[in-house]
Amino acid sequence: MSRIGRAPITIPAGVEVKVDGSTVSVKGPKGTLTKTMHSNMTIAMEGNVITVSRPNDLKENRSLHGLTRTLIANMIEGVANGYKKELEINGIGYRAEMKGKDLVMKIGYSHDVVMPQPEGITVEVPAPNKIIVSGADKEKVGQFAAEVREKRLPEPYKGKGIKYVDEYIRRKEGKAGKGK
Repeated sequence: MSRIGRAPITIPAGVEVKVDGSTVSVKGPKGTLTKTMHSNMTIAMEGNVITVSRPNDLKENRSLHGLTRTLIANMIEGVANGYKKELEINGIGYRAEMKGKDLVMKIGYSHDVVMPQPEGITVEVPAPNKIIVSGADKEKVGQFAAEVREKRLPEPYKGKGIKYVDEYIRRKEGKAGKGK
């Protein structure tokens, strides 16, 4: 039995969950999320506790069990507290700013890199070298943060580029032994 899959999910106060067959709708202070889960999984709600169970021990059902439970838990966590990813820009002349709903970054290219803010995601630039991506949907927040980081990946020699705040960049030594 999946340890993650059989763990019950408790619904916090202020969050409303509706289970309609394999469709789960979660409504809370940060927004509303709806997701259709795999039809093999049985989602049961008793009071303020949700449990996920599987019909048998086939490999596919075992793998879906923990996934389904985690997806529902992430939806509840997202509408209750929200998710946030912080990015840091390193490099001389590298900076970011918000122009309307667009994130505009100057990151060493001959042009500005413009990224429109997706629906359901909030992008903030509190400082020219800091970007905060937040929202209720964990998947969308992580995906947009990864797309921003991808525009200028951090390089190992000088550390220039866009990185997550908690990310560690392994530094390399430059050309050694020049002039031998």
